[in-house]
Amino acid sequence: MRKIGVIFDLDGVIVDTAKYHYLAWKDLADHLGFTFTKKDNELLKGVSRVKSLEILLDIGNITISETEKQQYLKSKNDNYLQYIYKMDASEILPGAEALLDTLDSLNIPYVLGSASKNAPLILKQVHLHDRFKGIVDGNSVSKAKPDPEVFFIGAKKLQLQPENCIVFEDAIAGIEAANRAGMTSVGIGDKGTLNEADFNFSDLREIPSDFFEQFINP
Repeated sequence: MRKIGVIFDLDGVIVDTAKYHYLAWKDLADHLGFTFTKKDNELLKGVSRVKSLEILLDIGNITISETEKQQYLKSKNDNYLQYIYKMDASEILPGAEALLDTLDSLNIPYVLGSASKNAPLILKQVHLHDRFKGIVDGNSVSKAKPDPEVFFIGAKKLQLQPENCIVFEDAIAGIEAANRAGMTSVGIGDKGTLNEADFNFSDLREIPSDFFEQFINP
């Protein structure tokens, strides 16, 4: 029997905070005097906060100083946190808790691998924090996805080799990072967008009950 572990992205897999990121970035764009659409927001999926700001400024064709960048990063995050503090367990995405229950029943450990620096807070707000064996967030890494650093650290927390790890991701950058790490990648969301993933499901409810058996007993 092969020992495996799972690494979950947070946004778009366990919870959907993309809507709150969008509102916070839109507020900043409004302040800077240009329109930021939901389509624009897709460019920020799985991307670090600093890189997200750079993309936003490119969209608005705006150049600002490094000092202003730091001020806007803080104000955006403060705005975003106001939404996060209102989150509760009702915001856990369909199928997520059932999947964690399945992993627990199979004694398969799982950790979080997210670009979000607010990941621990979000997990606490939705009462899932203590279920994870470990958390790798934006404070733990120096390189953002598609660099595989976050997943390599996750594998260490699981005490497993990369090839024994399964990654659940909803972003192209995350799938690329998992593939570069030599892990099994599972895309959650649009199958056309995430076509580089080893497996694809529209959401976590689609995952068969015996999905993990192929990895435990290859």
